[in-house]
Amino acid sequence: MSKPDELLVDVAALVESGHSNQMTLTVVAGGAVITGRLAPEAVWRQRVSEVLADSALLSEFSAAFTAPTPVDEAPTHLHFHVARILQGTVGIPETGGMYRVAIEDVSAWTMGDFSYSDN
Repeated sequence: MSKPDELLVDVAALVESGHSNQMTLTVVAGGAVITGRLAPEAVWRQRVSEVLADSALLSEFSAAFTAPTPVDEAPTHLHFHVARILQGTVGIPETGGMYRVAIEDVSAWTMGDFSYSDN
């Protein structure tokens, strides 16, 4: 999208203000379908930092995610955790990952997350 969807910005702002990670969302961005739970940016950054800090090879990148997040600005990104990229009949990764998606890149979205079932 050339101009971010104002309703999606409002949803992201509510997640940020409530510090909740229970809002599920599915978006299409760059042709990829991403589904999962939204997290406030600060919570997402902290979790990514922790994962990197625990890695022998990537620990030096941990500090990049500990920078303070902007306060009182409209969100520009969605921060997914426990998220999957839907590909065919599977979600990648199966256990969920951490994704950051620019709101302006979202071409479609819906509330809730999707999963495939063989039933």
